[in-house]
Amino acid sequence: MTFPRSAAVCALTAALVLGGPWPVPPPAPARAEGESVSALLTRLQRLYRDAEAAGETYNAAGEELAAQTAEVRRLGGHLTRTRAALAAARDAAGRLARAQYQGRGGFSPALRLFFAGDPDHALDEALLLRRLAREQAATVARLRGGARQADAMATAARRALERNQELIAARQRARDDALAALREVEAALAGLPPQRLTELAALERDQTARAQSDLLGEAGPAGEGAPSAQGAEAVAYATGQLGKPYGAGASGPGAFDDSGLVSRAWAEAGRPVPRTSGEQWRTLPAVPLRSLRPGDLVVYYPEATHVALYAGGGRVVHVPRPGAAVAVSPLAALPVLGAVRPDAGAPPLASYTPPAGVGGGTGAGAPAGGGAAEVGGGA
Repeated sequence: MTFPRSAAVCALTAALVLGGPWPVPPPAPARAEGESVSALLTRLQRLYRDAEAAGETYNAAGEELAAQTAEVRRLGGHLTRTRAALAAARDAAGRLARAQYQGRGGFSPALRLFFAGDPDHALDEALLLRRLAREQAATVARLRGGARQADAMATAARRALERNQELIAARQRARDDALAALREVEAALAGLPPQRLTELAALERDQTARAQSDLLGEAGPAGEGAPSAQGAEAVAYATGQLGKPYGAGASGPGAFDDSGLVSRAWAEAGRPVPRTSGEQWRTLPAVPLRSLRPGDLVVYYPEATHVALYAGGGRVVHVPRPGAAVAVSPLAALPVLGAVRPDAGAPPLASYTPPAGVGGGTGAGAPAGGGAAEVGGGA
């Protein structure tokens, strides 16, 4: 990987836009000059990880915000209908009250029956009066129930709107956190001489090579199987996006973040999956790393804040880090948490040829952070 210089990182930071420019916090003080290469690499990796975690928080808040907005609309419609029903019940109650007031000087049903010239007609009138009394009682009951329901709906709608405001604020904080982490990367890399950048890239390549060797030796794919038909479609879609830029919260077609690429690939294959890496990890069936097949989702970090699409041969297609383009990387380019399978139970294809661009073998020719050394990458 060739680590970006200040101008490049500024461009990557500018890519963190969803719906308009983000406020730019002041850069943190750079500590790169006095740090060892190993310490600097560790700090940069932590900052990229922090930025990605903030991005996933942003995505999750966006998903909840969309659902909450739909709920606000549903509650608003229900409240409108409830208030209309309540107004109708009040009108009915008013009519009954006026009718009762206007007829208050009449004889009671018993006296009307006693003095009636046609007792059968009087009995019919008495039955009608009793039915009207029952309707009056039902109208009053509906009025009381409607008032209670309207109050409850108004309270629910108010709480939903308050939750909307909380989610909007949470998204704002998440994107500010992501931007702050990337600005700190910029501050750390600004002014580093080419030799230090070369040392950083070499160290990261070595770390990735060791991690890849350990993973494939201990728990990597053994006798890798073919993907399902949908899995092959997902891999084909993802590899067709190689080189496309990063975009915060983006799921194509022009830009992607890591979970946006994976969820879009499977949606294009006809099997929607959750939008965020955390939900993908929590809800999809787990699969052992030794049983990976192309199309499986490989999830990274203990907090499940990064996800990639397994492409076969010990390699994955993903957005390596915030700011990097879609690329092919070694399976162990980042700390692996585990894997899940969107199409568990689907039969594998009888034969399968990986799409062009995935590359062969399981070597670690690219650093964990992503960059020019990766297939389709570039910072």
